[in-house]
Amino acid sequence: MTANKIIFYPDNKEINVDQGTGILEAAIMAGVHINSPCGGKGVCGKCKVRIKQGRVETKTVGLLTKDEIDNGFVLACGSISLTDVEIDIPTSSSISREQILTQEAKVEHMEGIISRLDAGDSEGKEVFIHTPLVRKLHLTIPLPSLDDHTSDLERVYREINKLTGLEDISTKLSTIRLIPEILRDNNWQVTAIIGDGKLLSLEAGNTSHRNFGLAIDVGTTTVVVSLIDLNTGMIIDTEASYNRQAHYGADVITRIIFSRNKQGLDKLHQLIIETINDLILALINGHQIQQNDITAVTCAGNTTMLHLLLSITPSHIRLEPYIPVVNGMPLINADETGIKINPHGLVACLPHVASFVGADITSGVLASGMYQSDEVSMLIDIGTNGEIVIGNKDWLVCCASSAGPAFEGGGIKAGIRAMEGAIQRVEIDPMDYTVRYNTISEVKPIGVCGSGLIDTLTEMLRARIIDQSGNINESIPSKRIRETENGLEFVLVWKEDSGTLLDIVITQSDISNLIFSKGAIYTACVVLAGKIGFDINDIERIYIAGGFGNYLNIEKSIMIGLLPDIDRDRYKFIGNSSLTGARFCLLSDKAMKIAEEIASKMTYIELSADVSYMYEYTGALFLPHTDMGRFPSVQL
Repeated sequence: MTANKIIFYPDNKEINVDQGTGILEAAIMAGVHINSPCGGKGVCGKCKVRIKQGRVETKTVGLLTKDEIDNGFVLACGSISLTDVEIDIPTSSSISREQILTQEAKVEHMEGIISRLDAGDSEGKEVFIHTPLVRKLHLTIPLPSLDDHTSDLERVYREINKLTGLEDISTKLSTIRLIPEILRDNNWQVTAIIGDGKLLSLEAGNTSHRNFGLAIDVGTTTVVVSLIDLNTGMIIDTEASYNRQAHYGADVITRIIFSRNKQGLDKLHQLIIETINDLILALINGHQIQQNDITAVTCAGNTTMLHLLLSITPSHIRLEPYIPVVNGMPLINADETGIKINPHGLVACLPHVASFVGADITSGVLASGMYQSDEVSMLIDIGTNGEIVIGNKDWLVCCASSAGPAFEGGGIKAGIRAMEGAIQRVEIDPMDYTVRYNTISEVKPIGVCGSGLIDTLTEMLRARIIDQSGNINESIPSKRIRETENGLEFVLVWKEDSGTLLDIVITQSDISNLIFSKGAIYTACVVLAGKIGFDINDIERIYIAGGFGNYLNIEKSIMIGLLPDIDRDRYKFIGNSSLTGARFCLLSDKAMKIAEEIASKMTYIELSADVSYMYEYTGALFLPHTDMGRFPSVQL
């Protein structure tokens, strides 16, 4: 078959592929990152690229304007190469410069991992004693003699018992085979790697001072890895990247569907493993650490992401009655996962609650401390799948609400994720409708991210460009409001000021999608509270978790009816609580036990078939709500 050379700019990466290979597939093979939130189905229009040279066959032109087609733009997912091709990827189609939240949760109750010696000073407070998932012990083994016939293995076990009190220690055959030579070649000085009550391996000499672990937040959109000294509990460094699985869809449902394709599960597994391993490589190269020095990993993420991480089919998560393969994963040997650490190390996953309430939420409850509080608190993680938890030290209930991808840029004409050039703050003058905006990295705008979309919706409502139903007021005498073949739209940025050389607009359809999304989150909060006999005003604290939540403007979120109208000082941002919980469980077996208790205690309430949910949801499809009495602070 004829081979075509494809060159991608501005990355200057090239790859030889068979003639007829899809442009999106070629980009994935070349390690070039093109935005494709619909998973290459040709329905989102986000994978626009420009053909600089060569010929392609393209089918998906309906999502392109005439100007774009005339200027050589095609959708990567619907185009195949016919000749050698040179392709330019515009910044709006790139996903390589995202703003990723690595800041951990900041909550009063968390004072870090403490030593057993300090535990006595912490009476009355929840503390996590420093008992890391994997430990290293320097052993000096007494030499055998004619008077001491104890076997080599029993000698090792005996010294471990003296230092730790561990009994009934076990190990693998491969470790036993190492013992005679490693003891005698190193003057009976060795380091034992201990985890889960087992002798995982032996190392020559004293390497006990070099013992490191990884806490990983396996997000649908992004992946964050923290390198931690297991001896001291200190965070050495953190690296983050987008999740390469995004090539096959921005949301978990799209990826679950893709996983059912031939080799789909294997592709998704390999992509998340590659993402994690590249972050590990950056960490160890940056700190002169060897791969074998990393002996433990803890992972938190939603149920689908952790299934894909471990190459377990997530197929039944999306099918009624929505059952995952596993909620509480046993400890796993590192060499079974593909994660490049010491092959004798251990990998632990925090427990899930249900198909759509995963380990990231368990981790958030652990990090917030709401599980040990007398007051009734709420945890909200806003994303494509919004998760809500309400409870205190005696009980916890949770639910999931399908908010859709709008707040992450999906289904929005100019929507993009939080990346360089994304509009994140918006103000509109109500007199002349002038738009002021701020972008990430303060460069020319290429689209609008979630926080910018909330600002835009709020400002359009405040300036009466839209009414409370979200309809654009076409009678306003402004050239920013214009009629197109697809309906009314409002121009945020004129093309001469845009980094894409195209107008950046908010359409009537975009506004509807945003209202659907905000309504789903608010309704889930209200209905879940009502299910347990609480009014939303009875909630004493609301924790906002996750990357998108961290950048929310609370006042504007309340004005559009995304969040309940309660005292602002009850809201607290807790950053990347998924990463925090993973770190705590890496450093303390008590923290992991509490995480397991949290997951088992949480009662999951399914809202999808709930009549009261649909009734409440209808009322929430208004700005801020059909019942303005629920939003007394909002003045329109």
